[in-house]
Parts: sequence; C-alpha cells; structure tokens
Amino acid sequence: MLTLTKALHDQIVEHSRKDHPDEACGVVAGPAGSGRPERFIPMLNAARSPTFYEFDSADLLKLYREMDDRDEEPVIVYHSHTATEAYPSRTDISYANEPGAHYVLVSTADTDDAGPFQFRSFRIVDGVVTEEEVEIVAEYV
Repeated sequence: MLTLTKALHDQIVEHSRKDHPDEACGVVAGPAGSGRPERFIPMLNAARSPTFYEFDSADLLKLYREMDDRDEEPVIVYHSHTATEAYPSRTDISYANEPGAHYVLVSTADTDDAGPFQFRSFRIVDGVVTEEEVEIVAEYV
C-alpha cells in the first residue's frame, strides 16, 4: 500500500494538469529505507510528448546525486497519461527500474466518467505489474 500526504497527492495531480497535454513526470523522494514519500521533485519531460515521457539524463543524474547526498531514495516515480487510463503501458513497464518504488500514474483524461483524473499506484518488478491501494493522509504519524 502507498501512503502519502494529501499535500503530495495534490502536488502530483497539479503537476499532471499543468503539463497537460504533454505527459508530466517526477519523483517523490524519502529517507532511504523508510518507504515514506516526503520531497516532491517535479521533472521536465524531455520528450515533451502527450504519449511518452522521458527524464532528461543530466537532470536524472543530478537528482540521484542529490538523493545520495541527502540519504534519500525514490519512493514514488510518477507520470501522467493524457488520453488513456492510469495504467502502465508496455513502455512504462520496460522502463521501470526501481523495484522498491511505487509507480504512480495520473490520468488527465476522463476515461471512466468518475471525474477529471485517476490517481493509481503500482509496483512493477521484473515486468510484473501489481496495483496497490492508495491511502491519503493529512500528515504522517
């Protein structure tokens, strides 16, 4: 299960809406080994595409060095889908290289008539996708 604060949830959704019609992407880092998402890090979609996202390699290298210096790890890797449901594509699955991370997808398309976005979380390990429950809390206990 992914537990995150309402503030982080809202930041991810806002970034996804702001970058629409292109896919948004980013990371939420947390203290290494804690599994707790704390620091919101929106990234630039270097592909600038409505159907694909790609982290800029220089930005990603800088981010990983920064997380190392702060003893953090990527707890959430997120991106948006602009025209399809919030479910990992084959490309998303092939690029999922953080087995300990939660992969959050936000759909900015109203694909299920449930409102203006979907917010879903998955574990992706060795090509196997498992959806997980998302719990949104006011703050961590």
